[in-house]
Amino acid sequence: MDIREIQNLIKFVAKSGATEVKLEMDDFKITIKTTNEGAEGTTTYVQQMPMHAAPQMVAPQSVAAPLVSDAPVATPSVDDNSKYITVKSPIIGTFYRKPAPDKPMFVEVGSTIGKGDVLCVIEAMKLFNEIESEVSGKIVKVLVDDSSPVEFDQPLFLVDPS
Repeated sequence: MDIREIQNLIKFVAKSGATEVKLEMDDFKITIKTTNEGAEGTTTYVQQMPMHAAPQMVAPQSVAAPLVSDAPVATPSVDDNSKYITVKSPIIGTFYRKPAPDKPMFVEVGSTIGKGDVLCVIEAMKLFNEIESEVSGKIVKVLVDDSSPVEFDQPLFLVDPS
């Protein structure tokens, strides 16, 4: 059973109004539990975050008088990315740019994509979810490193729609 069949099964169970469905096959078991709309339920999301070094203590800095300089200051242009469309993560999980370690990446910077093209895979709870493009254009920038954890609504790619 592939991921699309599982997703369709979950949608079917949610629409049917059943509160619990168990499916057992030779090589796997699936249990889907739902709550009634009138009953209050809680949803818990668990995500393992990579271990980082302990945060370093930063001493408070004293406030100094501003320095006056004759040289013009270069300010980053906020409008640089405004012409691009940002593709965001629809789920929490681990971001992968390849379908398998020995396969090529789905897209590279400069790749031309169409609506419905697979851009990456996000693994959530041992399920690999293909993230498809909702726009056509050209990949300008990949904003996340391969095998990195991503949050819901985190920007993944910048796409130039022109």
